[in-house]
Amino acid sequence: MNETKVTEFVLIGFSDLPALQIPLFVLFFLTYVVTLTGSVLLMTIIRLHCHLHIPMYFFLSTLSFSETCYIFAVIPKMLVNLLTEEKSISCTGCAVQMLFFSGGTNCMLLTAMGYDRCVAICKPLHYNVLMNDRVCSQLVAFATVTGFTLSLIDTYFIFTLPFCGEKEINHCFCDMAPVIQAACTENNGIEIVIFIFCIVVVFGSFLLILLSYVLIFNAILKIPSTEGKQKAFSTCASHLTVVVVHFGCASIIYLRPKSACSLEGDTLISVTYLHRGDSLAVVYSLRNKDVRLALRKGLGRKSCTWMR
Repeated sequence: MNETKVTEFVLIGFSDLPALQIPLFVLFFLTYVVTLTGSVLLMTIIRLHCHLHIPMYFFLSTLSFSETCYIFAVIPKMLVNLLTEEKSISCTGCAVQMLFFSGGTNCMLLTAMGYDRCVAICKPLHYNVLMNDRVCSQLVAFATVTGFTLSLIDTYFIFTLPFCGEKEINHCFCDMAPVIQAACTENNGIEIVIFIFCIVVVFGSFLLILLSYVLIFNAILKIPSTEGKQKAFSTCASHLTVVVVHFGCASIIYLRPKSACSLEGDTLISVTYLHRGDSLAVVYSLRNKDVRLALRKGLGRKSCTWMR
């Protein structure tokens, strides 16, 4: 088969469901609006209310911004494709989607949030020293730079593969697995490298979070009163919920053996993973009394100095 210079791909994701194109568009559009509104509202609340200028909300605001970036990179094109017969995407556009959809940065931000909760419960007297402005900024910078770099390496390796034939991608956006399968050559080496990166980021981050919660639960068990235990655990419940949603979907998508993969099933899982920012805003807004208090007070307050 002749190798050709790729200029565009065809995203055939939901093409085999023509009767559902409009309902899917309405569903994804409404979810997109809710997700985007939730993330922007959460960032605005955190920015405007001084009592939320603490490390936990600093990480949460950064995480919401990260969610917003990949939503902008992926969802609009997916919505357009649901309404048009032409479902092509340029090579550059495909690379951008893949670059931003990778959840490496979010995995590391969730790890930083787990570390923050661990310090708050296990070392409360040293919290202001261990989680000062400089440390928080360094953690966010490390998560952002490292996550983006790993995603860039994955994307570079994938787009060095030769593509030929119809260049169809059995997905609704450019994710790693379907793009690799669109290549016209055996690429086991590339898949192994990318799988190793995913193991390091997803599994490594999850292990660090798991270690944080082992220390947290150990500290909570030493609290003498039931009320104290409940109060300590409540500060972690929202983060733990988001961790389960995020790493559960990420593990299904990226850490399964190739023989267990179903691109049709992965499309639905990936769309669920794509909209997990919606659950993030809802979880933190409804479960956290500080955020609920800020919502009740409204958004009319002036901005103040960030963090402590």
